[in-house]
Amino acid sequence: MNVDLHCHSTASDGALAPAVLVARAFEKGVRVLALTDHDTLEGLDEAREAAQALGMQLVNGVELSCTWGGATIHVLGYGFDQTAPSLVQAIAQLHDGRWLRSEEISRKLSLKGMPGALDGARAIQQELGDSGNAPARPHFADWMVREGFVKDRAEAFRKWLGAGKLGDVKQHWPTLEDTVATLRAAGAWVSLAHPWHYDFTRSKRRKLIGDYIGAGGHAIEVVNGHQPAEQVGSLAILAREFGLLVSAGSDFHGPGGWSEIGEYRPVPEDLPLLWGRFKHDPIIATV
Repeated sequence: MNVDLHCHSTASDGALAPAVLVARAFEKGVRVLALTDHDTLEGLDEAREAAQALGMQLVNGVELSCTWGGATIHVLGYGFDQTAPSLVQAIAQLHDGRWLRSEEISRKLSLKGMPGALDGARAIQQELGDSGNAPARPHFADWMVREGFVKDRAEAFRKWLGAGKLGDVKQHWPTLEDTVATLRAAGAWVSLAHPWHYDFTRSKRRKLIGDYIGAGGHAIEVVNGHQPAEQVGSLAILAREFGLLVSAGSDFHGPGGWSEIGEYRPVPEDLPLLWGRFKHDPIIATV
């Protein structure tokens, strides 16, 4: 695909520095790219410089954490003003919250005989690339592998870091409504990230989408990497029913992971594409 609106760099939990990620995307044929790191804008300037050198279109992107119905939800924002005061303030609060979360993960792992987790995870994060953001669960998982506590990252998540496990520390994220409002105030187009990833019943997923639309959301992500085709079909039905725009992306985190940059299942042809609303020029795409 020549458009990828969902990927991550070392600014959050990805394996490649922003400039390296942009270069890889270009090599894979991507010509419109959104860097959507978790709860940070840290990688955007580096990514923009790299995209400019290649003549790519870079879309300002971010994936913000929020809460709805007692669950953590992710919302994607695109083409925003990254200096908007409301967004800058929200990012600062998320930054502090993620550091508190990492400290709590480390404390819990220490109580289970795995001391030094925060320093270890931070060291692994820094090996990948300089970042002022807190290490994320994948960094903790890789540290656990390195120290011999688990055999691989999958075991780390299955036993310690996955949903409902000891290291799955719940953070006091802002509400879905507040998060969408923050993005809208910054001039963003907003898409609900991977709606099928949440462990919801059919009726609860429909309620989420209804509340999301009520909050001001524009689109849903109907394709996320190589998710099953039947999920794409179900989300396409919801997009048609609710009259939503749609987005898609690889959700690339690094080589050998969930998917390759620029690779994801095709978007059904009848759906209105969110990226069709972006203004395009040779260097950067904005709203």
